[in-house]
Amino acid sequence: MSKSRNAKFVPGGGDLAGVTRPLRHFDRDAERGVDLVSIYQRIFMDIEAKIISGDWRPGDRIPVEHELVAEYQCSRMTVSKALSALVERGMIVRRRKTGSFVASPQIDRTVMDIQDISTEAELAGHEHRFELLTRKIERLGETEAQQLSEAPDAEILRLQCLHIVDGRPNAIERRIIMLDAVPRAREESFASIPPGKWLLAEVPWSKAKHVIRAVSADTATARILQTERGKACLCLIRQTWQNGRTVTYVEITHPGDRFQFAGTFHPTAN
Repeated sequence: MSKSRNAKFVPGGGDLAGVTRPLRHFDRDAERGVDLVSIYQRIFMDIEAKIISGDWRPGDRIPVEHELVAEYQCSRMTVSKALSALVERGMIVRRRKTGSFVASPQIDRTVMDIQDISTEAELAGHEHRFELLTRKIERLGETEAQQLSEAPDAEILRLQCLHIVDGRPNAIERRIIMLDAVPRAREESFASIPPGKWLLAEVPWSKAKHVIRAVSADTATARILQTERGKACLCLIRQTWQNGRTVTYVEITHPGDRFQFAGTFHPTAN
């Protein structure tokens, strides 16, 4: 596609705020020594930044190898190495004779993988709908910042949703999205798509942490889930990162008598 073929990369791709800096080019002689690693990392980070920022969406074609060679004044081997690393990260796919494309996020369905409630319910043959209860742009407080290992006062989008399965409340989703990492979320209303499903389709992630614990329903939770105060609930706590930066933090609370986490595992042969 034309916009990808003519794209210019922003050096230092970890900066997603859209700040433009002059492109730095390297002499081919650098391939023999000092700058090899920095060129490889620059290509990797620049492409990664384009994908994370949404400039390049799933299915978009990225510049071909000879264009990247010319752009970065480096060898084809260095470009190939950077693209291979992006493939391993699951961010792009390489197709023989047609080029490289932004990968579509994969949704797996085991206990410790990223799951989307609406997709899981529909795949199991249940009817799902959701209600957006609150949506606020705020600043991260000191306690939450410490919990997430993020800077205090960072701008966040705070969401609360109710998931309803087969006509009964099934989960409360309380989510924080870091707006510096996901700036597109600022304009997304989430009126027609659940936040979890939107994030899986829009934002790559490189690391995730899950905690599953039993909790008792407080007054607000009991009212929303239509259960008794103090009733046992299951809470999935998840934080996802992209290269050390938090993408989202979410707590999903289910009534204990209406939900279970299950998975089938097999030993891996050496």
